[in-house]
Amino acid sequence: MEITLTHYLVLSTILFSIGLVGIMRRKNLLMLFFATEILLNAVNVGLAAISHYYNDLTGQLFAFFIIAIAASEIAVGLGLLIVWYKRTGSIDLDTLTSMKG
Repeated sequence: MEITLTHYLVLSTILFSIGLVGIMRRKNLLMLFFATEILLNAVNVGLAAISHYYNDLTGQLFAFFIIAIAASEIAVGLGLLIVWYKRTGSIDLDTLTSMKG
């Protein structure tokens, strides 16, 4: 059995669905970051598969930029997460809604 474009797009859809459910059920800020990464990786799989199917490097180039943006997003997000944990002692998103100045 040969792996076709449809297989990759189904995998991408499943990963995207898992990431979407993870974002909607967010209770922990760290899990929100993980779910966002799953969403971005699902898009990367789809872009790379379509790019390979059409023999065009544009999709792979976009996937590369998405990986770079995701890395910077996680770096900034983890920095903010550490500061938030030091201030409140928790990374629960419920404590984030009651911010005090």
